[in-house]
Amino acid sequence: MTDIHRSGIVGIIGRPNVGKSTLLNQILGQKVSITSRRPQTTRHRIHGIKTIGDMQVIYADTPGLHQKEGRAMNRYLNRAASGALFDVDIIVFVVDVRKWTEEDDFVLSKLTAAKQPVILAVNKVDFYPDRTALLPILDKLSAKRTFHAVVPISALKAQNVDQLETTLAALIPEGPAFYPEDQISDKSERFHAAEIIREKLTRCLGKELPYALTVEIEQFKDEEKLRRIRAIIWVERDSQKAIVIGTKGAGLKNIGSQARIDMEAMFERKVFLGLWVKTKKNWSDDERALQSLGYQES
Repeated sequence: MTDIHRSGIVGIIGRPNVGKSTLLNQILGQKVSITSRRPQTTRHRIHGIKTIGDMQVIYADTPGLHQKEGRAMNRYLNRAASGALFDVDIIVFVVDVRKWTEEDDFVLSKLTAAKQPVILAVNKVDFYPDRTALLPILDKLSAKRTFHAVVPISALKAQNVDQLETTLAALIPEGPAFYPEDQISDKSERFHAAEIIREKLTRCLGKELPYALTVEIEQFKDEEKLRRIRAIIWVERDSQKAIVIGTKGAGLKNIGSQARIDMEAMFERKVFLGLWVKTKKNWSDDERALQSLGYQES
């Protein structure tokens, strides 16, 4: 650890699909967490690190908290998200200004025992360009509990995100840095490669199939100026393989091409990417399979 005057961990929590990962990426100024319009795109707790001057802030992006815990994957996601309530210095509770749901109430109930300052980040306010229409909604949300602050933002449009950061900075405790000042994530490049592939799958495939998919990196090897990556896309049923591969392999080729472009930008080198699709029956409802595929709480 290096000397620094202030450092702290900020847990970003909320129900699925409210913009937590988009907010993290906006704060960091680059993509660390994958995003899509599908709920539960984030499956792991990811630390994004921002060091400026004598302050280091570690943002813990988390899976969306949800009430249904029927499958092993859902239980894992809730455990990963709930951990951010205990080992952080500040909590940012992200909600969608357009709709308060039962799952928002569920997240709110988890905050009852929180001893840390809780900041309510009301996201997607760009849908309300008329400030007079927004104010009553903010007043109603502010009454849900006692918050340290209520900050209206648009993570996608970068509106008022700087104000959220200023509010957080005032609460960061004294202490040394947890990470080197040039490090931006606690995850490995191998991890990010798998996540990039999964993002492209989630964005390109139909409504339900992304939840039956996961990605495992089999090979991650540097050869002079080339990085050679071999990845397996696991599905739960043989019938899903054909959907991922597409007609004459066109779907898989498109996913691979998009993923490779993002990887080359992230890794700053040429990437050779090989993708294979295999079946592991009902992997998302099997605790052992989840652990073998990297779904382990950090």
